[in-house]
Amino acid sequence: MSGDRIRGAFIGLAIGDAVGWPAARHRAALHAPWSRRLHRELDAFAEEHHVTTLPVPFALNQPTAPLRVGPSDDAEWLAWTLLTIDRPRAEAFRALTADDDSDGGAGSGRVRARISVATALDNLAKGVEPPASGHDNPHHFDDAAAIRAVAYGVLGRDPTQDAQVTNAGDGVLAARAMAAAIEEAVASGEPRRAVEAALAVLPEGTAIGHNARLALEVARKAGDPFGAIPALDAALLDHVYSYGVGAAQTVPVALALAEVGDLTRAVPAAACLAPLADSAPALTGALAGACGGYEAVPEGWTASARTLAGCCLPDLAGRDLIELLEGIA
Repeated sequence: MSGDRIRGAFIGLAIGDAVGWPAARHRAALHAPWSRRLHRELDAFAEEHHVTTLPVPFALNQPTAPLRVGPSDDAEWLAWTLLTIDRPRAEAFRALTADDDSDGGAGSGRVRARISVATALDNLAKGVEPPASGHDNPHHFDDAAAIRAVAYGVLGRDPTQDAQVTNAGDGVLAARAMAAAIEEAVASGEPRRAVEAALAVLPEGTAIGHNARLALEVARKAGDPFGAIPALDAALLDHVYSYGVGAAQTVPVALALAEVGDLTRAVPAAACLAPLADSAPALTGALAGACGGYEAVPEGWTASARTLAGCCLPDLAGRDLIELLEGIA
């Protein structure tokens, strides 16, 4: 097992997290609420007056640091998973609710999370235990557990119990697939073997299993991550649903792009699929980073992607992803 490739998996996920357009929106949560309200008003103005100049997250008279390029939600949840991985999973998640209560209640916005996680926290607070907490969940199909599964993959562990707290069905399969792919990538550095490890736990009769094989067929035919984007869009994205975090789309895209390109080509390509930009670039980065290793990461990114902002899990603000791996990598 390569320590360099373990670091590569973590920093690769952070880079992919940072390049997706939602990262700035997530990090803007560190600013005063009025700035985000004004952003919404400017967006409404553009719609009403047929203006094509669209607002982006902005600071005005607030510190600009939160809006600099850097990781956001995915990297923070990965770090949290690594830090709590030896605790019983329901207990670890329940502690997040306790932290919220101590800071003014769950409605205070202290912890920000995907719908599946927020629902699971509510379920746990009501006494609904896993796997029901993940199954009785409107977003049981999302990829929140797949992001967390990167931590399980670098340690060679099974992510199922963690995934079942927040997800079910394709959501749990996605976590198993990511963990298997990351484990193999860290061990061998071979993208094709990592993909095969993922496919081995994705039944063909499931949505995620079907899509993974379809995405790989499309990307292999293109032979290049960027060249595969139009075909992946046509094959996997129906542009019907309002949230682009479905595990049956994001994980297949990550497997396909990481197999046909290294981190510097696969991650920017994943970011081009705007509907999936909240997590597909991060998942792609984790796989490509695990295969290529930390030493292959462009120098300009090694500093920008290491430090967590605390935009979703405030207790992690300022923590260094690579330092968290000391003793593991």
